[in-house]
Parts: sequence; structure tokens; C-alpha cells
Amino acid sequence: MTLGTRPLTAAAALSLTLTTGLLGGCGPRETTQPSAPSSASSPATGGAGGRTFLIGMSQANKGEPWRQAMNDQIAAAAAGHPELSVQFADAAQDNAKQVAQVENFLQQGISLLIISPNEAAPLTDVVAKAYGKGIPVILLDRKVKGDKYTMWIGADNAKIGQEAGKYAADWCKRSARTPCRVIELRGLEGSSPAKERGDGFREGIKANPAVQIIASQNADWLREKAVSVSQAMLQASPNVDVVYAHNDPMAEAAFISAGSAHRDTGKMLFVGIDGLPTPDGGIHSVQAGRLGVTHVYPTGGKEAIDYAVQILEKKQTPPRAVVLPTVQVTKANADAVLKQYGGK
Repeated sequence: MTLGTRPLTAAAALSLTLTTGLLGGCGPRETTQPSAPSSASSPATGGAGGRTFLIGMSQANKGEPWRQAMNDQIAAAAAGHPELSVQFADAAQDNAKQVAQVENFLQQGISLLIISPNEAAPLTDVVAKAYGKGIPVILLDRKVKGDKYTMWIGADNAKIGQEAGKYAADWCKRSARTPCRVIELRGLEGSSPAKERGDGFREGIKANPAVQIIASQNADWLREKAVSVSQAMLQASPNVDVVYAHNDPMAEAAFISAGSAHRDTGKMLFVGIDGLPTPDGGIHSVQAGRLGVTHVYPTGGKEAIDYAVQILEKKQTPPRAVVLPTVQVTKANADAVLKQYGGK
């Protein structure tokens, strides 16, 4: 889903300058499980005295269904604000490409930047450059180094990883697996969620000393890559009890690989993260019995637009960090969670 862009006139671009205090002069504030801020004006009024705002959305990659869902939710939320025009760019997991795309946004005179950085360190300087030019920067899901940005919106990846680890530890205990062997399919190395989900899982499994991570490999969040990676891992490790994947597509890939290797998937636990309510999403995978558990990770797309309106039109200082609520999804609550998030 793509939202068209409307070019700004020079006069309109000049009128969008925001004060330093608005962009981040306040001290850090954190909001947990926030209610979405209200829009600045109704579509009927045209909003913000007839001014228009160009928003650049820099996406790390669209190879993950979860990231396409993020783009779709941003576009849908922005459609309710005729004064907003969103231009999307897909970095396709290429740091240099994402830097160039942000530089291009700056040349276009964007009013606000929303970015989900491919990796933290390589995107830090260009994000700081945008922020230094007085452009509000919303980090969505992933982080950069330092504090040169306006706000971050995302869920607590370390906590999600810890909950996944605790679930695996309890499953191993209930299944009397001693030892209980785990293989881990990690996200892109250098991205903040990969580190946090991995570290959190290791904290969670401490509840059961019998749980052992016997192999860990990066599959970069991609289902296609996870197929070959998981095949090699399963071939190297004939006794695997649990597969922990940093997102649902990689967990699904491992399930396919295990079946192809003639493993008894009914006696294994497949753990994922994302929990999309779409037909090919993680909640349906739990309902179908392919995944034993997943965790809803909201995209934050709607919230990003809500706060963009708050920043650009209301001239309000947003919270420094917004932590989105998550929920663990098992067979017991999958139907209810699917309904809660609008799935069918």
C-alpha cells in the first residue's frame, strides 16, 4: 500500500521549521502502554491552517511481512490526515542504501523523518544529521546509538525474549526433557531487536538449568534464508527439542525444515515473535499448531503518525520513549488475541 506524495512549496517548507525545544530539548520521558494521542484536526478542516507536511518513512526492508504491515499501517493512519504526505523508501537490508535514502529525504525538505534503522551503528550519523537540521526524528522499532533523535516507539524486545525463554524453560520441564536442546535463529546482527531478543531469551531460560542453547545462527529475519540455515542446523544437531526464532517467518521456516528432515514436529516446540493477525501471520500459525507460542509485537505504525501529528501540528513535545504493549499467544488464547487485533 503506497501513499502518494505532494511536493512542498518553498514557502510551505520554510513555515515548517520547529523550535529546538520541541525537537528534543526536554529530558527523557517514558510512556508505557499509552493511549494514542488525538489528531490535531479533522480531515474536513484541512488541518494546520492549510499547510502540508512531507514525511519520509525509511524502512529497513520489506522482505518481512511484519515490516510491510508497518508500512500499511502508516499509510492507513496518514490517509486520515489530508495535510500529511508520506513517501516510503525500502533499504532492502542495505545500510549504505538506507543512508542514501535518508540523505535524499533531507534534500526533498521533509518535515519529519520516521525510520526503522537496518542496523544501529551505520545509521546513527545520518539520523543525527537530520535531527541536527531541526527535523523531528521518530525511531520506529529499532534504535541507533546515542540520543540524537526526537522519540523512539517500539515494544520491549528484551522482555519479549525473556518471556519466550521462560515459556521454553517451563515447556522443557513439563516435557521432562533433560537436557533440553535449543537452536536459535537470530535476526540481523547489529540490529537492536536481535541483541535484545537473544539476551532476553538467555535470561528467561535460567529458570531451568536443563535448557541448553546448542547452536545459534543469523538468518537476518528472512524466511527464505532461515530455510537453508535451519536445515543445516538440524542436520548438524540430530537431537533438537526447541527452536527459538527471533520472528515468526524464521520459526515457520524451521518447522518446514524439521518436517523435511523427518523430525517429529509434534514433539518439538517452535517459538516465534511478531504475532501478526494476518492469514499468514503468527497467530494463525499457533492456531494451526505449527508454532507452540508467539508474541504480538505491534508495528507502531499508527502511533508514529499519531505522534507526527502531535509534533508537527500541535507543536507538542512527545515522550522520549513509547513502549507498546505485547501479549504472549498460545493455543489457549489465540482465538481471543486474533479477535483483539482485528484478524479473521
